[in-house]
Amino acid sequence: MKTVPDWLLLAMLVLDAVVLALLALFFLPFRIGVVPVPFTAVLAGVTNVLLVLGAGRISGRMRVAGAPLFAWVLVVIVFGVSGPGGDVVLMGDWRGILLLALGALPPAMVLGTLSGRYRASTRASRGGAAGAPARR
Repeated sequence: MKTVPDWLLLAMLVLDAVVLALLALFFLPFRIGVVPVPFTAVLAGVTNVLLVLGAGRISGRMRVAGAPLFAWVLVVIVFGVSGPGGDVVLMGDWRGILLLALGALPPAMVLGTLSGRYRASTRASRGGAAGAPARR
């Protein structure tokens, strides 16, 4: 990340993650009749993957590419446990677990893939072998 537009794009991606986390939390109790339909859990997974991929285009470093995911998890935990007015917004049933699982696990897998590619490319640019273990 060397240019100002990169920083602005990353800031917008993080802001999108915050807004999407709030929307996912507040629409999690959605029902059709008496049947709970946690569609926001699926949307959280899809949008978080896209946000991580977008941040990964800016830089493959884990701190940069994972910034939207880290912001989303932080907002879900903080606002889910201590919501507005002290209300607990994150439900303690299967819908809350589904939101956390679908909203965090797929983007975390994408983040791991991006991080591995970044490490391999930096190792190759330094002249290391492709299969050689990384030095610490």
